[in-house]
Amino acid sequence: MLSRLSRRCYCTSVHRPWLFIGLGNPGDKYKGTRHNIGFEMIDVFAESVGIQMNLVNFKAIMGQGFVGDLPVILAKPQTYMNLSGESSGPLAAYYKLPLNRVLVVHDDMQLPCGVLRLQEKGGHGCHNGLKSVMNHFRDNREFARLRIGIGKPPGQMDPKAFLLQKFSTPALERMDGALAEGVDALKLVLSKDFGESWRVFNVEQKYKHLRQHNNSCVTQILSSDHFHQR
Repeated sequence: MLSRLSRRCYCTSVHRPWLFIGLGNPGDKYKGTRHNIGFEMIDVFAESVGIQMNLVNFKAIMGQGFVGDLPVILAKPQTYMNLSGESSGPLAAYYKLPLNRVLVVHDDMQLPCGVLRLQEKGGHGCHNGLKSVMNHFRDNREFARLRIGIGKPPGQMDPKAFLLQKFSTPALERMDGALAEGVDALKLVLSKDFGESWRVFNVEQKYKHLRQHNNSCVTQILSSDHFHQR
């Protein structure tokens, strides 16, 4: 259990803390898989702002620190994805945080690979980790999310197998860029309430995908023309 001093320090700060929770599965077996991109986002953000992930509490690997003068708590539940709420619920309750100061980072098959979306609230979208978190928040959906697109499984591939696969080299390059943009997104959350700035970020992400798609189509056309000219 965290010390009372730590909780008192954070909860009596001029600014109420933010809790960022990244979803994933524990263990080396799952490192680098699509389903663990939430863990990776928390690690990249922690490194960028100088927060050490060196605590183990509430069934989670955690870090605490400040971004500017804003207190931030970072957590990666170690319960396995489908039981993420067993860590997230007690953690938010311990710090007495309203859900509008909680953000969950997770993979999303409904978004193209490498595309991000900030969302003020919403359902679980059949994501079992989110479903567990919501259950432990008493079915309250009033918490923010950073959704990280991993794309849809190809053909008739089993979605579960797709989630537990590691990224291909081209996809990994996209995800590296997305994680860097995710750091900016989380800093935006800390500096701005949900509103126009979040919407602008989402629009930029949408057009980033369209540019990637158009560039891919041009490359395919050029490759085809080169083949036919031979």
